[in-house]
Amino acid sequence: MKQSQIWRALLVGLVAAIAINGPALAQSAKAKQRSEIEPQYQWKVEHIYNSEANWEKDFNVIKDNIGRFEAFKGHLGESSENLRHFLELSDSLSLISDNLYVYAYLKLDENNKVSKYQELGDRITGLNSQFRNAVAFADPEILAIDASRLQEFLRADPQLAVYRFYLERIVRSKEHILSDKEEALLALAGPVMGAPGRIFAMADDADLTFGSIKDESGNDVQLTKERYSKFLESTDRRVRRDAADMFYGTYEKFANTLAGTLSSSVKKDYFLMQARKYNSCIEMSLDADSIPTSVFRTMIDAANANLAPLHKWAGLRKRILQLDTLHPYDLYAPLLSEKGKDYTWDEAKKIVLDGLAPLGKQYQADFGTGLNSGWIDVYENEGKGSGAYCWGTYSSHPYLLMNYNGSLDWVFTLSHEMGHAMNSFYSNRNEPYIYHDHSLFTAEVASTCNEAILMKYLLKNTSDKKEKMRLLTQYIEQIIGTFYTQLMFSEFELAIHEQVEKGDALSVDFFRKTYREIYQKYWGPELVMGPLNDLRGMGIGHFYRQYYVYQYATSYAAAQTLSQRILDKEKGALEAYLTFLKKGSSKYPVALLKDAGVDMTTTEPVNRTIRLFAGLVDEMEKLLNQN
Repeated sequence: MKQSQIWRALLVGLVAAIAINGPALAQSAKAKQRSEIEPQYQWKVEHIYNSEANWEKDFNVIKDNIGRFEAFKGHLGESSENLRHFLELSDSLSLISDNLYVYAYLKLDENNKVSKYQELGDRITGLNSQFRNAVAFADPEILAIDASRLQEFLRADPQLAVYRFYLERIVRSKEHILSDKEEALLALAGPVMGAPGRIFAMADDADLTFGSIKDESGNDVQLTKERYSKFLESTDRRVRRDAADMFYGTYEKFANTLAGTLSSSVKKDYFLMQARKYNSCIEMSLDADSIPTSVFRTMIDAANANLAPLHKWAGLRKRILQLDTLHPYDLYAPLLSEKGKDYTWDEAKKIVLDGLAPLGKQYQADFGTGLNSGWIDVYENEGKGSGAYCWGTYSSHPYLLMNYNGSLDWVFTLSHEMGHAMNSFYSNRNEPYIYHDHSLFTAEVASTCNEAILMKYLLKNTSDKKEKMRLLTQYIEQIIGTFYTQLMFSEFELAIHEQVEKGDALSVDFFRKTYREIYQKYWGPELVMGPLNDLRGMGIGHFYRQYYVYQYATSYAAAQTLSQRILDKEKGALEAYLTFLKKGSSKYPVALLKDAGVDMTTTEPVNRTIRLFAGLVDEMEKLLNQN
């Protein structure tokens, strides 16, 4: 079964992870209802199913055909035809199941309060568990096939050759594959093991309400998760402080519940680690993509060894804002007294299209088609999923959830999520179904490469000092959000998993103390944390997919190298990158990136990003010191 069917939580984009963006604050105090959003700003989920009756028909196709796998049980090693027919049946039903799952949860994210789509989601999640149970025998049986016989199957059956890499990956993981009965049991437990993430998502997106605060003009305005980040960008420090106090005060009321769900998720990871005979959760997480744990730990070590530029940036922020103390709610306040420009949706689309011209005319044309063909759900409405993400299936076009607010942040978010979309758009058309998904390790490269190219376009095309300062700030904070912050989150993940791995307990106090210590270390002595800021570690949905967020940092580092090669017009750089966009998971991710022009087994991509960040901070300091 595909990752897209199982890990809905991991699809929430970077925006939600770092909570710096949000949709526009309308003049009314309440978020709009879905019915108030004009159709041209809504995605067209009917492109997957034009009626729920058709959804039900496909649901029954899966339900009626699951039993066909029983005929293959105990016979996969008898002939290449048996093995191939099993894999082809699994792919054909998985594709249908993808459509069912994605449709249900896209509809749910239009308004998480609609119980009908909660039920559809639960139904397909349950059916997928049955599906996984029905095919659980396959990996152990494949492992039981003698290696020479398996190679003979591949030589004798050209139609089986497409599965070569897939089969080699299974064989490589032999020591971690359990018996067919044990694999079936784990498959049956799928909905239970996914429960912590689902409970957190429902509480965080549907149940938590934050009350109202006074805006800059003294008007009562409803605080939502999306609006919270907009308040953090206010020039009025009282508004920023009030928003932060109410936001974290709400989370404090549910601290024990949040700690319970996160603890359960970590213990689920630990259970699977033990069941599959890994030495640690991080080893288990990275093993499927053949990534050495040293890549993860080197990234953390490199960040810890180079925190001085981040500490310097905190000091510059404090200086520019003329503050006696710098608090977390000051980290996204505008540094210039003049408000940055707001961009209409049409303006945002044009800026991004123009900025990505270095990627070629065909890329721009396909990108433009996606912007205007029902791919994107643009604006916030009550109950809508938070943040931003890109999703879809092999047979559908990509879908983008946005909560666009007109800020420059969200212009970059459009570039980011459409980078994902184009990667999927191309790989779905150039890879067989079995390889159309992307490894998490490479999934963020296309999105962050877009951001880097767009940023350099905007910096190149301004001579205005204030605009340059605004863009430098955006670039600096982009690196903080995508590189340093994700490594900070990863260090927190490592600490809470290692706490369980060594036999110690998790608790509200442990989560808060650990998050506070790591957060303070990264930001340094210029930052003063408030008494509730350490609750943030229990409010991040990405933590329900173990060791996901560090790959934002690796992808970002890779993207800086690749984007600069393209902008420098290095021979073959663009062609290699466009070829990379057409790839899914037909190679291990480190090999795919090496083909594209960046070697993630070395420290150079990480060091390049750190040097870039330090240089941007120095450039900002020079601008500040100019008369």
